[in-house]
Amino acid sequence: MVKNIAILTFSLFSIIFSCAQKDTQNYQGNWIGHLSNRTSFNFKITLQQSEANTYRIRIANENTIYDKTLKSTSKQSIRIPVGEGVDMYLNAINNRQALSGFIKSGRYYYHILLHDTGNNTFVGDWNPFMLNNGMISDDIFLYTENNDDGSYVAYPFFGDQRFRGTWTDQFTKEGNTLVFKDSNTGFNFRGIVSGNTIDLQIYIADAMVTSAILTHDTEEWEYKTDPLDKNQNTNRPQQLNDGWATANCDDTNISTSELAKLIEDIQSYKLVNTHSVLIAKEEKLVFEAYFDGHNAHIPHDLRSASKSISSAIIGIAINDGIIKSVDETIYDFLPKTYDYTKDDLKSKIKIKDLLTMSSGLDVNNLASENYYQDPRSNSKDWLTAVLEAPMVHTPGTYADYGSANPFLLGVCLSERLDQPVEVYMDEKLFEPLGITSYINQTDDTNSRPYFGGGMLLTSRDLLKFGQLYLNKGQWKGKQIVPKEWVEASTKKYVRLQDYEDKNEYGYQWWHDTYTVNGKAIASIEARGAGGQFIFILPELDTVIVITSGNFRNRKGNQPRDILKDYILPAIVS
Repeated sequence: MVKNIAILTFSLFSIIFSCAQKDTQNYQGNWIGHLSNRTSFNFKITLQQSEANTYRIRIANENTIYDKTLKSTSKQSIRIPVGEGVDMYLNAINNRQALSGFIKSGRYYYHILLHDTGNNTFVGDWNPFMLNNGMISDDIFLYTENNDDGSYVAYPFFGDQRFRGTWTDQFTKEGNTLVFKDSNTGFNFRGIVSGNTIDLQIYIADAMVTSAILTHDTEEWEYKTDPLDKNQNTNRPQQLNDGWATANCDDTNISTSELAKLIEDIQSYKLVNTHSVLIAKEEKLVFEAYFDGHNAHIPHDLRSASKSISSAIIGIAINDGIIKSVDETIYDFLPKTYDYTKDDLKSKIKIKDLLTMSSGLDVNNLASENYYQDPRSNSKDWLTAVLEAPMVHTPGTYADYGSANPFLLGVCLSERLDQPVEVYMDEKLFEPLGITSYINQTDDTNSRPYFGGGMLLTSRDLLKFGQLYLNKGQWKGKQIVPKEWVEASTKKYVRLQDYEDKNEYGYQWWHDTYTVNGKAIASIEARGAGGQFIFILPELDTVIVITSGNFRNRKGNQPRDILKDYILPAIVS
């Protein structure tokens, strides 16, 4: 498939950056090559305690790429600076049968779980590209462009489209060597230019992971991938050790003919870029299908669907007394250095207003995600940009959907906690749900999880979160989110005025109604750009998760059509 998006991106770069050539070496153009090994980004982590507070760390793919003995900077837990921009934070759990925590690399907190294998040795996996089964394409493409001032820019693309992608910066030249960094994953790139080739080397924590020889090419780039498994069916989902009980659709009176048609239409690309569809009914996983190389173990980019998870964390914090109530105002939390941004209206913004998207901030312009996250338009830090944005409505009176609201929720919580936000989230929500393979993206501080839409979870784990809310905050008989918070969160407080449907909205939860066979079915939903949805259908005792990759084709609401045209007819007779 031709990479139309990359070609469009290159065209934009050509507008933004001058094409003047001031270097004796012309770096500009398209460079194409192949990775030496498709499993190079699948790491095995081994941590062995050699003496008190000292650990030997090995990172291996097909080879051992990192092997060092380092001291922990903490005696109470394991805190190890692994290397350039890479840190490890671990705590013992289950009577030291495992170590649970994070590898912080780039903008991501990768949650990892290392199991005890004896002799003070713990072993686990780290998949920084999110893919558990290697790349389905060994293609790698590099676009470079020279600037007027003699500098350059370089943008790598991988043939495997399941990978979220890079965001490169810190471009420098060292003779005939190009150096740049992916700020998302923390990987460093070093390209040695020799005539018509570039020896592109990829590093993590100063350790070379893999390399590829790239050649200059003027042709359009086309992805070449392995044949994808299309063996999806309506059979009983696989029983995994993840807390889900499974059952057949027939056991819960769900028609498989409609679901079989759904699989057929996804695989024939009538329904484009659908990555997963899962159905849980009566607390059992009854349908599970993956497409385009996705599977049960790959965390998916949730975009704004993670806002609903952020809401749950706020409810837990209120229950813990960290936040007194939803009626506290945001300036009760923010550092005093930001008091200069306060005016008569901003001083009235409550936690509840952030939860209901009714802060009154100019979230469609100077407090929009497109503004405060874009360094080309905003030279300030995100918090300053948001707080300095004008008010356009009185707080609590008018709802415009905007990520600045949950972003401020994350800031407020972090100011009250006496531990890192990501650790609190793991201890209070993810660990009790048995969620171990996930990623938290940070905001511009590079340390605080972004509550506006920065989480990646597997589809099964996202389904757990939906089931948790259907069960009034319980999972496997344990109360994880307070029942009162679940009920308060899923009430209808406002209507989102900047959406055509004027959806009713709760505490970071959407409301909608679907009609099938003359029957109206109410739905409580988490929604994310590109087609990331949790549908909670209390009347049907059902939770549905659909993940997708429709980011630039106006198909982001396709999951709603899938629910209405395929899934509900299969459930409602």
